[in-house]
Amino acid sequence: MNKHSANPDAAAPTKQATERRGPLSGVKVIDLTHMLAGPYCTWLLGTLGADVIKVEMPGRGDFTRSIAPFANERSVYFCSVNRNKRSITLNLKQSLGKEALLRLVRSADVFVENNRPGVMQRLGLDYESLAKINQRLVYASISGFGQTGPYSKRPAFDAVVQAMSGIMSITGEENGSPARVGTSIGDIGASLFGTVGVLAALNDRNTTGRGAQVDIAMLDSQVAILENAVARYLNSNDVPRRIGSRHPLIAPFQAFPTSDEPIVICVDTEEQWARFCKAIERGDLMSNPHFGNGSDRAHYHAELEPELIKALVKRTRAEWLAILDAADVPCGPINDIPTVVRDPQILARGMIVPEANGGYVNQPIHFSPYSQMPQQPAPEFGADTRAVLAECGFTSDEIAKMRDEGAI
Repeated sequence: MNKHSANPDAAAPTKQATERRGPLSGVKVIDLTHMLAGPYCTWLLGTLGADVIKVEMPGRGDFTRSIAPFANERSVYFCSVNRNKRSITLNLKQSLGKEALLRLVRSADVFVENNRPGVMQRLGLDYESLAKINQRLVYASISGFGQTGPYSKRPAFDAVVQAMSGIMSITGEENGSPARVGTSIGDIGASLFGTVGVLAALNDRNTTGRGAQVDIAMLDSQVAILENAVARYLNSNDVPRRIGSRHPLIAPFQAFPTSDEPIVICVDTEEQWARFCKAIERGDLMSNPHFGNGSDRAHYHAELEPELIKALVKRTRAEWLAILDAADVPCGPINDIPTVVRDPQILARGMIVPEANGGYVNQPIHFSPYSQMPQQPAPEFGADTRAVLAECGFTSDEIAKMRDEGAI
């Protein structure tokens, strides 16, 4: 128990903190993150049931609070990745503000920050410093290039690491320019690996009794998800390049035109190939020696693709979806976002969380013991400061003094 919790002026945990439901219920996370890579990680931890306390600078807060568009006068960007959190304001350059954070850390399980390496050390809030007051603390640092290496002090954003990792070199049309992946995969990839690292460190703590620092680099994370592109080069000197929607190793495995809208078709096995050829009434393709297996078809894709297009442009997308589905050939439409958020499968899986005048994406992890995971809107700026400080044992007079001195 926190040594301050017996204070008679301490308030009980807020309703949002005590009503957590999920596998991480009871885990307290101190969130010193901003923008996307860090907040997405702590959003995931919050959706899994952790009590996430977002610490923001008084008068400024997370920069994304000011990014348009706005719904109900609140940034959609900020709200999308800061749900299931509580917000407090602390001036960490002021002694009382820093003292309050250190008191929070004493009873915390996880600490997440995504500042450039060196920032937390200058504030005296690096892992080594905080581990001295809470040896069980799991401390996650998410940065562009990690805590070590020649690039560690460089600033980085999503497009920078997409470019440097090689992902942009293999994304785009075959004869076109390099393209950024349409979502912020540089940030989100690091967030996902950061979440995995936090959960692994919490599990390790059950055995060792000690926390650890989890060092996650956006660039490392992008290289990790390149998977076979890197392996192909290292083991066969095959230099991956841009090939549009086509798969580099398997064919047909790409988008194709129809008489109206395009469709994606993926044929992975020879059984699927046979069913596909029959479905499009091109059984003759099965006897072509160039198309004997997936690797051959990929090698001779320039010969195969026109033949498939000739067949597919004879019918509409809807007709082909029905025909190929009946033939058990993997396929799908290329949906836009308005179609996705109304898709019956997406809705059946609860992937859209409705809110007043809109909604947000849900996290995709389903746990059978928990029929409903926590769903709380993003917090108002500093809305939980008094309650969280009171939970840590600060009296009303101490809180008032902190406000008077600009610590909160």
